[in-house]
Amino acid sequence: MKLILVGPPGAGKGTQGERLAGALGVPRIATGDILRAAVETKSPLGSSAKPFLDRGELVPDEVVVDLVRDRLARSDCAKGFILDGFPRTVNQARALDSMLASTVHGGIDRCLLLRLDDETVVRRLSGRRVCSSCHTPYHVDTGLGDEGRCTKCGSELVQRSDDREETIRARLAVYATQTEPLTEHYRQLGLLETVEADGPVDQVFGELMKRIRQPAQKTR
Repeated sequence: MKLILVGPPGAGKGTQGERLAGALGVPRIATGDILRAAVETKSPLGSSAKPFLDRGELVPDEVVVDLVRDRLARSDCAKGFILDGFPRTVNQARALDSMLASTVHGGIDRCLLLRLDDETVVRRLSGRRVCSSCHTPYHVDTGLGDEGRCTKCGSELVQRSDDREETIRARLAVYATQTEPLTEHYRQLGLLETVEADGPVDQVFGELMKRIRQPAQKTR
């Protein structure tokens, strides 16, 4: 099964992607996580990507496409994969189509859109905190550990630079202008399934699994 998860930041793509990966037995490939790890290790890729991530802008296509191509070449992707954070534009989608056409993977089976309104996105993301050491997630609405420290390792909780409100709104603007046209691309191919993301995690997951099990209405 070869899936793409699409939706605004904070729609739950990471949570649902991990659950889908476990249920389907394929890896979740989160380009955002890979890029952030590259920034933390100060690799050449990370140095190129950092200014764009800090401003809430999309990392240039050539950087991300090369990253995804290398990742899909690994053996754990032989039975499929779940892409989270790629493609984000129609140009990236076309690059992915070309990439898969030259491999044994074949085309994408489904594009799953998690839909969420802007103000809910801002509330969800601006309240997030993560452990500076083990990266355990927290949220201001559900408690910030032990007086602002991680309950697992005791390290300080921090707010990621891309979770600040001004950056979130910049990311939403980018999503509206550059990523939303992607949904039309997959709709025209008969591969798009839309699920409302403002609900309990189990409910959203159940709806995603139901859509995956339905035959796609491919147009070509």
